[in-house]
Amino acid sequence: MTRIDFYHLQKTSLEQVLPKLAEKAYATKKRIKILVGTEERVEFINSLLWTYSEESFLPHGSKKDGFVEDQPIFISASEENENGAALLILVDGAEPEVSKLNDFERVLNIFDGNNEAALNNARTYWKEIKTQGFELHYWQQNMNGSFEQKV
Repeated sequence: MTRIDFYHLQKTSLEQVLPKLAEKAYATKKRIKILVGTEERVEFINSLLWTYSEESFLPHGSKKDGFVEDQPIFISASEENENGAALLILVDGAEPEVSKLNDFERVLNIFDGNNEAALNNARTYWKEIKTQGFELHYWQQNMNGSFEQKV
């Protein structure tokens, strides 16, 4: 059964949180797919992962970089699992068809809780996938920016 974790941002931006979560995911030695809500944001996220820290390195790429099936972390706006990933990270409102979630061991859905539309979309998506019997977890940032699991 696929585990799905919702990450409710309140104190920090996606640009601050995504690289850290991607590092943790990459440490599992499993392939990762980052599904972006729009094609226009793919190269922004690609660039972010190259430049977020001088001390870190996350091997990744997009369709533009080629070698799609060889990318340990692949960034795309397509719902297809092009690199055979076990982990899926959803950003910028990406919400794949519920049936596609079964292709992954774990899904991280990161959304901006300060954006009313993003918050409402995340709530709606939670309700939709909850009816399908997935293992759901909800993490919300506290005042310090750390994530706390809510029950």
